[in-house]
Amino acid sequence: MEDWLILTITAAAILAIVLMIVKFRLNPVVALVIGAAGLGLATGMGAGGTTEALMQGFGDIMLEVGLLIAWGVLMGSILNEMGAIRRLVDSLLRLFGPRGVPYALGLTIGVGLQSIFLDVLLVMSAPLARRIAPHLGKYGTAKMATTLAISLECGIVLMVPGVAAVALAGLLSVPLGKMLIFGMIVIIPTIIISITIMNFLLSHGLWNIEQDEQSMPEDEVETVASSGSASIAAAPADSEGGLIDGHGTRVGLLPHQVHQGTVRQHKEPGLFILFAPMLLALGLIAAGAILEMVGLSSPAVEFLASPVIALLIGLLGTSAVGRYTVGRKRVEGAVVDGFRESGQILILTGAGGSLAAVVAASGMGDILGQYFTAGSFAPLLTVWAIAAVLHIAVGSVSISAITAAGLLAPVASQIGLDPVLIALAAGAGSLFLVHVTSNTFWLLQSMLGQTTKGTLKSCSLGVSLASVVALGCTLVLGLFI
Repeated sequence: MEDWLILTITAAAILAIVLMIVKFRLNPVVALVIGAAGLGLATGMGAGGTTEALMQGFGDIMLEVGLLIAWGVLMGSILNEMGAIRRLVDSLLRLFGPRGVPYALGLTIGVGLQSIFLDVLLVMSAPLARRIAPHLGKYGTAKMATTLAISLECGIVLMVPGVAAVALAGLLSVPLGKMLIFGMIVIIPTIIISITIMNFLLSHGLWNIEQDEQSMPEDEVETVASSGSASIAAAPADSEGGLIDGHGTRVGLLPHQVHQGTVRQHKEPGLFILFAPMLLALGLIAAGAILEMVGLSSPAVEFLASPVIALLIGLLGTSAVGRYTVGRKRVEGAVVDGFRESGQILILTGAGGSLAAVVAASGMGDILGQYFTAGSFAPLLTVWAIAAVLHIAVGSVSISAITAAGLLAPVASQIGLDPVLIALAAGAGSLFLVHVTSNTFWLLQSMLGQTTKGTLKSCSLGVSLASVVALGCTLVLGLFI
């Protein structure tokens, strides 16, 4: 088949997937599989070849990330149950003071708390951010809203164990330790630079308090904070399109139950104790990757530092702390919630893997490989642009990142481009223009007391800026690896 025809058919398949999700309100998992099947048949793979590629792609990505996503989601669910985020934000305010807390909070959320669902993390941290805002001066609300938007969205796609970051690593066969290290290299400057630029713009004419903020009595803030489900319900999400996909966007998945505020903890262990198991798991993964790079690996190190074992150790430790802190029954309830959520995320990730496998089998990789070279920025700019366009159309960070990475995955091995760069570029592109199709947009509006116009500035503009900064950091990183 001619190259131009394969490119046309692939573009039509991606467009069809977008239309099925946006226009016909079809579940994204179903739309991805239908689009992949249509692409396989239209490019001459035949019925047998198409179904084999679909199943193989699903199975391959589950082999890579299935247990990793499950362990990370369960760990985050238990941390949520223990009320760890509320205590962490209070500690950051005391430690860094009003001026430093946006950066401290942004880095903490973006780098360290991605095992917790974005929507849950937002519901827990937004009321605290609103209470911090008056201490930051005239534009405190705008600064805190921007900080939350940037750090929450960046973390889910750039930082392990964010579910989209883990899915991208599995899709592109990037070792999780490597994704963790290079993701951290990109996300830290991205958050700092983006917050700094946005704070400057907000303080120099971008933000209009009369037009961009709405009054919200303190007792209403407390009411919103006391019930995560009430907060989510307040956002004008389309019930037909589903509520939340665990990434702050609507893709037809069940809402996560938020337990906070209304039930007192049985005991109050130190904050470090609450997060120690998760930090240990991430430390083991990073240490294993570093030791492997310098050639000092051993069987014992390989076992303990393997992501599936390291995250399992973190999960067991978090569960033990949770049993001591809130009791066995509440931990068991959090595990049940986590299993329900992780199952849906796994299916979505697997469907993205199926599409990527069909794209590779159709010959798309060979065609793109003819136009790209490892020494050029074209592949990274392309994957960023594809992810950005998909996110604008579909509104899902995960779907846009996974789909874009799947289209370019076959190129990496042919031109010698490090797959971690494709993963980071896809994640960066999927952040572009978070807008009214995202549940994160409406949660930030309602819980931070912004108008729609204000949220377009703090969330849409802020995260789009972070998307561009993350791409720039990835391109710079590409010069060295």
